[in-house]
Amino acid sequence: MSKSKIIINGKKPLYGHVNIAGMKNAALPILYATVLVKGTSRLENLPDTEDIRITLTILESLGADIKIITPECVEICTDGIKDINLSTDLARKLRASYYLLGAGLARFGSASVGYPGGCEIGSNVRPIDQHIAAFESLGASVKVEGGKIIASSPEGLSPTVFSFKIVTVGATINLMLASVFTEGLTVIEGAAREPHIIDLANFLNNCGASITGAGTDVIKIRGVNALSSSTYEIAPDMIEAGTYMAAAAAAGGCVEVRNVIPTHLEDVIAVLRDMGVTVDVYDDSVKVTRDPDSPLSPTLVRTAPYPGFPTDMQPQICAVMCLANGISFINESVWNNRFVYVNELLRMGARISVNSNSAMVEGGYALSGAEVKATDLRGGAAVVIAALSAEGESTVTEIGHIERGYDNIAAKLASLGADIKRISE
Repeated sequence: MSKSKIIINGKKPLYGHVNIAGMKNAALPILYATVLVKGTSRLENLPDTEDIRITLTILESLGADIKIITPECVEICTDGIKDINLSTDLARKLRASYYLLGAGLARFGSASVGYPGGCEIGSNVRPIDQHIAAFESLGASVKVEGGKIIASSPEGLSPTVFSFKIVTVGATINLMLASVFTEGLTVIEGAAREPHIIDLANFLNNCGASITGAGTDVIKIRGVNALSSSTYEIAPDMIEAGTYMAAAAAAGGCVEVRNVIPTHLEDVIAVLRDMGVTVDVYDDSVKVTRDPDSPLSPTLVRTAPYPGFPTDMQPQICAVMCLANGISFINESVWNNRFVYVNELLRMGARISVNSNSAMVEGGYALSGAEVKATDLRGGAAVVIAALSAEGESTVTEIGHIERGYDNIAAKLASLGADIKRISE
């Protein structure tokens, strides 16, 4: 973990506009999906984040030829990859490395991937049982040994009708990837509906796949013989957009968040409006306005799979709740260990009590600067938002978590008038 840190002097309203990068949660599976494509894939509007850089390193280690045009645009040819055998050291750097299992099964009939890493926001190790069940429904054999997940289908994969017991984004993506070349029709019931599922399907279809229903709870994949190269632009990141909206709500001011798809932000917009924040919606941007001296109202948030309130916005909205006059409530229904960041907000004077998967936030008490750490990606964003509204100086450490998913967050906030700087060590 980097020893770099972010220093913030709070109580500075934010004004101006900020451009949102490509969606991290779409870019990662699309990068791994290039394993299925013959020729060169050109991906545009990639976020310039650590997770993307790690993924490019992983693909290159497997034999991919990668040309970086700009930090937001790369060309990838995976024709040189001969098999999927990813070391544990590389796999544990991020959760999304497990998408190589689905891609490897589809292209090579086998894959061996070290157990994946990522933020620790579930109980102990985040499970992959739904991934395994999905692969087995296609006829694959899956085992976990020596710290690796090993999947194989020596007889080839067969189409299936598979129903997920719970909504799972990662397993939905892995089953989509594994089914692309399977002869016949594979049907995924109880599929995740998130925008990054749609973006992956659009990329694969752009390359010649036959996928329908993405964005609904039933996805159908009719196998094709091959995928060919294409150019594709990643959709904008709704969580990055929501984070800057929350920052503007907390610090006050007027910020236009550009390059967004407003329909992806409907639940975030609704919650901010409920708290008394003015949100104006345009074709591809939203404007968040709040007088720094005007009070915020308490609210109730319950996270849910898309199109519900996103779990990845829960920590950021909790930071805003700390400033509301009254008691707000959060019910976390997606992950069972997502309140680790709360201890850092308590260091700043927040009054939050956590009971299992629920939190009560007693707002209206002034936050003060403190040394805090980023416990995970979105928890790190929450302490940055809290620091923007706190009295005095805050130091945020372990910012490697934040930089996994945010493109130049300190520079973007500074451009809006925040007193913030990143100190490299």
